[in-house]
Amino acid sequence: MIAARNNFICHLKAATPVLLLIVPLVLAALLADQFGSIGVLRSVTEALIKIVVVVGLYIFIGNSGVISLGGTAFMAIAAYATTWQTCCSMMKPMVMSGLPEFLKHMTVPFAPAALIAVALAGLAAFISGLVLMRLSGLAAAIGTLALLFIVNVTYSNWDSVTMGASSVVGIPTYVTVWIALAAASGSIVVAYLFQISRAGLALRATREDEIAAQAVGISIFRTRLLAFTISGAVLGLAGVLYAHFLGVLAIDMFFMQLTFLSLSMLVVGGMGSLAGAVVGVVSLSLVIELFRTLERGIWLGETKASLPAGSQELVLAVIMLCILIWRREGIMGWKEITWPFTRHQPVSASGEKIEAAA
Repeated sequence: MIAARNNFICHLKAATPVLLLIVPLVLAALLADQFGSIGVLRSVTEALIKIVVVVGLYIFIGNSGVISLGGTAFMAIAAYATTWQTCCSMMKPMVMSGLPEFLKHMTVPFAPAALIAVALAGLAAFISGLVLMRLSGLAAAIGTLALLFIVNVTYSNWDSVTMGASSVVGIPTYVTVWIALAAASGSIVVAYLFQISRAGLALRATREDEIAAQAVGISIFRTRLLAFTISGAVLGLAGVLYAHFLGVLAIDMFFMQLTFLSLSMLVVGGMGSLAGAVVGVVSLSLVIELFRTLERGIWLGETKASLPAGSQELVLAVIMLCILIWRREGIMGWKEITWPFTRHQPVSASGEKIEAAA
């Protein structure tokens, strides 16, 4: 009995960082589904999808320390891939005449279409990573940004397949708050399992000291390529969710605005930890929803008061500046929430504790 109890406690301790992130999300989804209005339910669903986006970015950026500005390109690839499969077969021959014949006249169920789209995004990340993962620092950031522009320009001008800059409508809206919750929980589990895996620990070692990591036999290229591929697949899942949540698809949805918003969430929460990725999304999502409401206006007695349009963007900019000035490591810094509900302070490749900015 004692051995079984100790074994259970060990497994509980190991799962605590994931459970303490997922359980609050489950409660939020349950409350929104049972007591929230349609607007609240949509906001919670969108926030859960954004968690998939930011966690996908964290898998590569947080573990490698290399900034990637091209993550939304994989979202676009997967979003269009699932749309080609699930969209109405009566409409595709007219508006997307360049599609292969087998895609024009068939409709694939949501689950297999999503799996194929995620696999395609992961494959695109692997192929592009064969080149991009040989770069470091600013060169890597510029290279991934170039990838984003390549995808955007290609899809914007591929009229016979993507409808160019026009919006694709009539996409089935399969995504509910529970599907978004399952995807967010799954992405958190995948990110955590990679983070504690041998490859994840090796990648974090390269983040701390590339020369020392290479000296002990770690391949920087291979570890980064693996993380970039997994990150691309998770971001592809986010693209699938967006397409089937909104029911409308346009290539500009996956460009600079979403890129910088998702990176802002990662920076605010703390790009050095998985908890930071989730906390950043929740924090900024609450701020965004609050100021959206204030911009629409609230009634104070018989008077309607509202903030000027664009206040939301100004507030987000101020929050970013405050975080960068007074807490450069973000809300969570480099720390995870672990048993017994304390923050775990990771160690660097040299064995020293990483100090978070106060």
